Amino acid sequence: MTENRIDTASLQPLIHPKSIAVIGASAKPGKLGGVPLHQMDAYGYEGKLYPINPKGGEILGRPVYPDIGAVPGDVDMAIIAIPAGKVLAALEACVLKGVKVAVIFSSGFAEIGGDGIAAQERMSTIARQSGMRILGPNGLGVTNIAACVFATFSPLFLPRMAPDGCIGLVSQSGAFGGYVANLAAESGLSFSTWITTGNEADIDLADAIALQSEDPATRVILVYLEGARNGPKLVKALGMARDAGKPVIILKVGRTDAGAEAAASHTAALAGADDVYDAIFRQAGAYRAKDIGEWFGIARAYAISAPPRGREIGLITISGGVGVMMADEASSNGLEPTPLSDTAQRRLKELVPFAGTRNPVDVTGQMVADLSDFEKMVEIVVEDQRFGTLICFNAGVGRNEDKGFEIQHAWANIRTKYPDVHVAISGATTPAVQRAYEEIGCLVYTEPDLAVRIAAAMAECECRLNEPAVAAPSPAARQELPPGTLNEVRSSEVLRAAGVPAVGSRLVRTGDDAVAAAREIGFPVVLKIVSADILHKSDIGGVALNVGDEAAVAAAFDRCMEAATQNAPAALVDGVMVAPMVAADGVETILGVHLDPVFGPVVMFGLGGVLVEVLRDVAFRRAPFGIEEAHAMIAETMAAEILSGVRGAAPADIDALAQALSDLSRFAAAHADVLESIDVNPFVVGERGQGALALDAVVQCRG
Repeated sequence: MTENRIDTASLQPLIHPKSIAVIGASAKPGKLGGVPLHQMDAYGYEGKLYPINPKGGEILGRPVYPDIGAVPGDVDMAIIAIPAGKVLAALEACVLKGVKVAVIFSSGFAEIGGDGIAAQERMSTIARQSGMRILGPNGLGVTNIAACVFATFSPLFLPRMAPDGCIGLVSQSGAFGGYVANLAAESGLSFSTWITTGNEADIDLADAIALQSEDPATRVILVYLEGARNGPKLVKALGMARDAGKPVIILKVGRTDAGAEAAASHTAALAGADDVYDAIFRQAGAYRAKDIGEWFGIARAYAISAPPRGREIGLITISGGVGVMMADEASSNGLEPTPLSDTAQRRLKELVPFAGTRNPVDVTGQMVADLSDFEKMVEIVVEDQRFGTLICFNAGVGRNEDKGFEIQHAWANIRTKYPDVHVAISGATTPAVQRAYEEIGCLVYTEPDLAVRIAAAMAECECRLNEPAVAAPSPAARQELPPGTLNEVRSSEVLRAAGVPAVGSRLVRTGDDAVAAAREIGFPVVLKIVSADILHKSDIGGVALNVGDEAAVAAAFDRCMEAATQNAPAALVDGVMVAPMVAADGVETILGVHLDPVFGPVVMFGLGGVLVEVLRDVAFRRAPFGIEEAHAMIAETMAAEILSGVRGAAPADIDALAQALSDLSRFAAAHADVLESIDVNPFVVGERGQGALALDAVVQCRG
């Protein structure tokens, strides 16, 4: 793992440079070295702007300097738009000049392999040794619209965007960043800052998220992620955003194996295990969007309207059928269309006797006939439940501009009285009516189900954002662990020392020793072949259960050893394990640890047994974590319902299970440098108050 320190002070010149030099400047507006100059000139950048080109001359009324050293003043930012072969020399010159940050458009580095990797490594060394920060290479650059900073060769910021944008964008792909700029322009939205990180020789995704988390103009952070190089640093940056109260909406590509391979080849990044990314985002309070529409839709909603307060939703419609559809969509996505009180329903009936008043509230076509009654009905709905979200379906009423503006006036009054309510209107509107709605903070959608889904996603974002960050517990005490795979007896000893309850056992190498061990443990006992080379011992006949006397123990020992000799002749056998016969009365679960190449030790939990790989009902968390996080982890799985007691079964000891998960995570964190994996299956959870116990375990260390 590389260092996970984040220094946002050194990143400030990236978005607030007081002087900018463009190395490779061009008078042609469409050239890489011409686009930033012409855009900053058009927006009116007030800092010093220095074109650099050995040809000299003048560009946009500014003198062109032959090299960075010839610039008469200080330079905060250098934009490098020259061929790859000249970039390193230009960076060295920037260091001598005292440049604070360099933005490199040039491609031909790690993404092409070979010499490109070596050149990029040299670039990283320059940044590390000099303290000059580097964005790129192979990126589309950065913008700060309010400061008129356009260190990008994307032409998509002309015509001009508004300087009051609140959406921060961080994208590992420059092309995708440009695509999102176009989405924003078409939606009438703007950015606070827009950052594409490219190959991330120095400044990476986590740095950009941290920078935006401290930016007062940024309200919501959009992230396009192909793969993280430094997992702990990303977790730290996401924590900074949560602490700052800024939702982070992530579009992580590479869900499938094919997608992961494409992501790695595109940016020389590690895509990592997709389910681990899901868990990390959840644990860090970020939200992973399902697709581009949801991803950008959430950001648009944050830019226009107040976020939902809680999960209760009020639905108002002029179509009963659409009301039912919205209610179904709300319930399916975790929102609560709570019925109105009898008093509220009676008041609604007084206004419109034939209205549907439960929630959804069907105001019928009466809303078109008398908008004063419509406004009163909305107030009754809001006052009764104080819903955090209101969604109204008005069909095609908004296509009539006169009627559309009348309805907008009614909603303006509602927004004035209840500014903290998330309001969305669905139906057909003209562009002018839609703009009028959005100006007062009402979202507009063509599809009513989409309005509900975006509100539900925002509610989840707010829930994660408002969950108090729980400090991770300290790692467990260190144990001396030998390299390789530990046998079951040694693995159980390690787990017990870590605080995870595991069955006690004896390792024996003769039949007489097996009898003596069984006599000491007490009958009945279990005998099991012990070999790191035999994973599924029962498959080869290497397990004997419920062995009840000394003669049976001696015979079982012989059978186990013979089974290993016949069915696994190449296996290295340590002996036979003798353990008490523990009745598996309880819920069989699985606990595990995997050393993720990006995020380090990750703990897994799910239902145990032979079908765990098929069902994949598992949850993950980055180690270490405490009891609260363990409970949240358990709650994410179908196992939670079974553990709570189904069909008359007594509730299981979930507290003991959570404690074991937390202890396992602390052990994993303490041994991250030597640990490869842990598999505890089954981990049997007894009835409440009876604890839990690992019946089988394998600990694997590097080496």
